[in-house]
Amino acid sequence: MDHRDEARDFLSSRRARISPEQVGLPTSGTRRRVPGLRREEVSRLAGVSIDYYTRLERGNLQGVSDSVLDAVATALQLDAAEHEHLRDLARHQNTSPRRAGRSVPVAAVRPELQYLLDVVTDAPAMIVNNRQDIVAANTLGWALHAEIVTGDRPMNFARYIFLDSRARDFYRDWDRAAHTNVAILRREAGRAPGDRELAALIGELAVRSEDFRELWASHDVRRHYAGVKSFDHGVVGPIELHFQSLELTEDPGLSLTIYPATPGSATADALRVLASWAATERIAERATGRTTADATEQELA
Repeated sequence: MDHRDEARDFLSSRRARISPEQVGLPTSGTRRRVPGLRREEVSRLAGVSIDYYTRLERGNLQGVSDSVLDAVATALQLDAAEHEHLRDLARHQNTSPRRAGRSVPVAAVRPELQYLLDVVTDAPAMIVNNRQDIVAANTLGWALHAEIVTGDRPMNFARYIFLDSRARDFYRDWDRAAHTNVAILRREAGRAPGDRELAALIGELAVRSEDFRELWASHDVRRHYAGVKSFDHGVVGPIELHFQSLELTEDPGLSLTIYPATPGSATADALRVLASWAATERIAERATGRTTADATEQELA
């Protein structure tokens, strides 16, 4: 993703979605050829000259101060994720390519993180990287996402959502899942411009999925830290899970997500059934390629 092109398209798309009425501007007696605000209206709201704002919307964010970025974000009514994305784009335009973010490892996590996952026994829990690869999980985490486990490697949410037809049945609101996934990937692309594997994933999806291309063109970004997700699991049927996600600051690019069920709910019962099925099918071993004996031997070594 070229950060100048992204800055240009991102700012123009955010401007196009805001009506004059939303910011208290009069509309009577004016004809508008395009939706949204005009550049001069954004410049007035942000307190900068039209020439300066035009420079920004052409993608040139070099040397722009945080105060100007904040003013533009306020004028365009950006949410927290969008504001952060704009700052990321500006930061990377002012950063040497040698200092740009690098790829995040996929293959393994620190043993302590796996211990943390394994003590969570009543809820699915997993760790993903910035490319949406599942890099570690507990038994219920692997069981919840069994279709990804039995698919291609690496086990990637984006490829599953856009390239595996089973995902449309698994996610009870596939459109929402697809939009959220793309918005997360765009945010991560802004944060880690040097991640070649992330760029390759985005390129692959753009080539192979029309749905992905259409959503990517919207330039939406999103933080995804808490909420509710509904699935239709092939073993236990419909389930509804809360989720909480935390970025692991000691492991840049990795985040931990836990999916608790409401106590006493049908979903809580379903998770107990799922845990029994996972043990019978040895789903965790299929996901990691390690047996229980292998894990014990490694811990004692």
